[in-house]
Amino acid sequence: MPEDGAHAVEVAGLVRRFGGVEAVRGIEFAVRPGEIFGFLGPNGAGKSTTINMLCTLLRPTEGTARVAGFDVVRERDQVRRNIGLVFQDPTLDGYLSGEQNLRFHAELYGVPRGALADRMRQVLEMVGLWDKRGDRVQTYSGGMKRRLEIARGLLHSPRVLFLDEPTVGLDPQTRASIWEYIRALRAAERITIFMTTHYMDEAEYCDRIAIMDSGTIVALDTPEALKAGVGKDRVQIHTDDDEAAIAALAERFGVAATVVEGAVTFAVASGEEFVPRLFAELGLPIRSVSVSRPSLDDVFMSFTGTTIRDAEGTSKDWMRMAMRGRAG
Repeated sequence: MPEDGAHAVEVAGLVRRFGGVEAVRGIEFAVRPGEIFGFLGPNGAGKSTTINMLCTLLRPTEGTARVAGFDVVRERDQVRRNIGLVFQDPTLDGYLSGEQNLRFHAELYGVPRGALADRMRQVLEMVGLWDKRGDRVQTYSGGMKRRLEIARGLLHSPRVLFLDEPTVGLDPQTRASIWEYIRALRAAERITIFMTTHYMDEAEYCDRIAIMDSGTIVALDTPEALKAGVGKDRVQIHTDDDEAAIAALAERFGVAATVVEGAVTFAVASGEEFVPRLFAELGLPIRSVSVSRPSLDDVFMSFTGTTIRDAEGTSKDWMRMAMRGRAG
C-alpha cells in the first residue's frame, strides 16, 4: 500500500510517441489526494493520451507515472483496482438496464456480492437514477447516460476517478447538472477526481488546472492564480480594416494586437479606461468594442498565442499526423 499523504497521481518525464510524432512530450505534474484536477486544452492536445497512460490503457514511451501510489507499468493490476474511468465516448450497453450495467461492472471488478446491493443503491441515488435503475439504458437521455457512467465508475470505490471530457456533447443545462453531481460526489466519496475538458467554464470548477497544448503542459496553477497572472483586460474591436487597426495600435499605443475569432484583439491594463483614448486616437472607425476581465481563455492565449477555439483545428491536424504515424 502507498504511504498516507502520498500524491494521488505523480508524473515525471512522461512521453508517448506514435511513430515519429510525440503526442505527449515529457510532461511532469502531481495531483494531491482529494483534489479536483483538470487538464484544459483543445481537442488533440494530448489530454486523452495522457489519461490512457495513467489508466494503463497505453504504455508510456518514456518517463514514469504513479496512480494511487502504484506504477502504471509495473503495477498495472493495482492501478486498475484503485481507479474509476469514465471515457469520452459512451461505453454502456443500451440493451441492458442501468442496474444490469452496474452488475456487470461489479463482476469485472470483484465487488463483494454481499456489499453490492447497498453500494449500487448508494451510487445510483448519488446521481439521481435509483428510480430508473430497471429501465433500459437506450431509453435514457444523454445526461442520464453520463450520470450512469459516473455511478459505474464509482461502484468499486476507487481512490482516483478519471473523467475524460465528462460533459462533451451535452446541452449547457445538463452540463451544469453533471457538475453538481461531480462536486457532490467528491465531498461524499472523498476521492481524487482527474478530468479533462476543453470547456473554459468547467475548468473554473477545478482546484487546479494544467493547460495542455500540443503535447506539453504550458501552465499549472489554480484558476484564480492563472487569471491573476495575466494581469490585463482583453479588448476586442471590429473595424473595416483589421490590418490598418493592428498597425495603428502598435504605432500610437505600443500595443501588440492580433485577429482572434474575427476581431482585433489585444490586452491592456484597465481596459475600460483605455477605450475612450482608443476612439479618440486610433484614427480609424471602430464599429464595436468589448472589454472583458482576464479569463482562462486569456491565460491560454498568453501562453500559446491563440485562443482554445482557434487551437482546435491545429491540434486536430497535429493528432491526425500522430495517428498516421501510429498506423505506420
